[in-house]
Amino acid sequence: MSLFIDQFTTTLPGVRVRFGPGVRHRVAEEMDMLGLSRALILTTPQQAETGAEFAAMLGDRAAGSFARATMHTPTAISEEATTLARDCRADCLLSIGGGSTTGLGKAIALRTDLPQIVIPTTYAGSEATPILGQTEDGHKTTITTPKVQPEVILYDAELVRSLPVGMTVTSALNAMAHAAEGLYAQNRSPLSTLMALEGLRAFRDALPRVQANPDDLQARGETLYAAWLCGTVLGTVGMALHHKLCHTLGGSFDLPHAETHAVILPHAIAYNEQAAARDLAPIAEIFGGATPGQALHAFARRMNAPLALRDLGMAAADLDRAADIATQNPYWNPRPVEARAIRGLLQAAWEGAAPAA
Repeated sequence: MSLFIDQFTTTLPGVRVRFGPGVRHRVAEEMDMLGLSRALILTTPQQAETGAEFAAMLGDRAAGSFARATMHTPTAISEEATTLARDCRADCLLSIGGGSTTGLGKAIALRTDLPQIVIPTTYAGSEATPILGQTEDGHKTTITTPKVQPEVILYDAELVRSLPVGMTVTSALNAMAHAAEGLYAQNRSPLSTLMALEGLRAFRDALPRVQANPDDLQARGETLYAAWLCGTVLGTVGMALHHKLCHTLGGSFDLPHAETHAVILPHAIAYNEQAAARDLAPIAEIFGGATPGQALHAFARRMNAPLALRDLGMAAADLDRAADIATQNPYWNPRPVEARAIRGLLQAAWEGAAPAA
């Protein structure tokens, strides 16, 4: 059956995307195409050495380096990096890493309008979106604007081959959450649904192969392909309960980003199953399970993903506050966001229990 719906609007950003082992060596070529000559290289502290390799490769095209990208994109770090971008007269940003580095590049672009070239080393997918999440005073907020949409994305399977399997799995589940929520998004379209389903299938097929052989470049490339599809879904439709909960837990309780998405995903999908049964049914078909939420939980268990918020450092005493924060400001969700039900969802996620049928 066709995925056609009788009314929809879709906007596809003009982003240049390249896939292939070794494509990271084409940065200078991409800069030439955009008429750029001075790149500020961004990484996390853990990937500073990788940033130095790119600086050596670019030579005098490297205007400087900033290796302090931080999870949840604190505004203080963004302001410091923006000052450096201006001081070193950078005319573009080269972000190498996962969601933290991509977020920093977006935050600088928001303040300076500098074009961005992104080289992902995880499966976060945020590089494919015009969305920026920032944290200030313990609260994470998001904005959507074309100003933060990267101009070029280079997906190089060689760069994710060394990503530890555990991080690979949690990063992939983070990306899968974009696709899963995209299936019932209020502004979904046939194109976003096609991308979401293809992204989920690609992760289903490739992630076990990566787990079995982390050096499998073809499988690594397929997971990057899946992440791009899921990230593009995130960039073209609105998100709902799952992302609201994860922003609450990450911004207010400093829980790790990808791991939190991995834990919450099956529970948020289970919460919305009755209200969006038809839209979510393909998840159970793709992953095999009685319900979409249970199918995702079982897949996460097979992939040895974290299953419980308590294992991420969440205190049981903070669950009430988390539920209060997550329900303070009304937002669209296919099922009404009810405080008692959200508290129950968080309890199950804290314990690591499978979603109820």
